[in-house]
Amino acid sequence: MRRALYAGSFDPLTCGHANLISRASKLCDELVVGVIKNPQKKPYFSAIERVDLIKNAISHIPNVKVEAFDGLLADYVNREGFSMVIRGLRGMSDFDSEIQMAQMNARLYNDKVETVFLMTDPRYSFMSSSMAREVFSLGGNLEGLVPNNILEAMEEKKRDES
Repeated sequence: MRRALYAGSFDPLTCGHANLISRASKLCDELVVGVIKNPQKKPYFSAIERVDLIKNAISHIPNVKVEAFDGLLADYVNREGFSMVIRGLRGMSDFDSEIQMAQMNARLYNDKVETVFLMTDPRYSFMSSSMAREVFSLGGNLEGLVPNNILEAMEEKKRDES
């Protein structure tokens, strides 16, 4: 069984992420969307909220599951027996940092784990989670840039904080 991991903070999940999940799911038998719990960051959504929101946004893709993890990516990959790690690239600056990370992880992975880079759909190449949070906080329109359920959750969180 070819198991792949697509890991990130996904805070929040964008349409670019969702598009990449859909495309990556066709490359493997099972794709796990791994939500990274990073104690150094103050997330907009908790890890549990992100897992639930992503599950809802991609529920139409049968071979994808979503779970949270913490610690070193390579440790998680080795422990869970993934054969492939999916990474998305928006542009050259992503490539520079991603290639360094992939090369370091290659030294840490067990045998036969490959990093696969997928180019982001050009419609979403400018969008990042941090940009989505910033635009939203300033009252900008994110329709079509984050899945509808994510936008609704962001609006609800904003109302609750008011």
